[in-house]
Amino acid sequence: MEINASTFELERSKKEIRKGKPLRKVTVKIGLERIDMHEGITVEVLLDSGATGLVMSLEFAKKQGFKLKKLERPINMRNVDGLFNKEGLIENMVEVNIYYQGHRERTEIDVIGGQKWIVILGMLWLAYHNPEID
Repeated sequence: MEINASTFELERSKKEIRKGKPLRKVTVKIGLERIDMHEGITVEVLLDSGATGLVMSLEFAKKQGFKLKKLERPINMRNVDGLFNKEGLIENMVEVNIYYQGHRERTEIDVIGGQKWIVILGMLWLAYHNPEID
């Protein structure tokens, strides 16, 4: 195999992916509104096509006073490396309005502790909204 700059970059990218490190973080600012209080805040969220759903940090949800709702059936979550999340099962969710580019959507977001990001919008949201990202 011939080694050139593009081959080296491709191999390095594969190693970064295997380590679970994103090559580039894609973020957007959205409005989040608490349904019970009709109070909103603007937050920077991670768009992650590797995530299947929508996830909010438990610490953020509590700090902002979001009303946690117990899930009927807890969800076992796997990380990008394939291992189960060390925080355990997803047991709660919050109901919010999301505002993005003039669009408002009422949705449910799963809540779990130990997250680096306030909110992660995964593939379900991306597929439905197909946002234009600069």
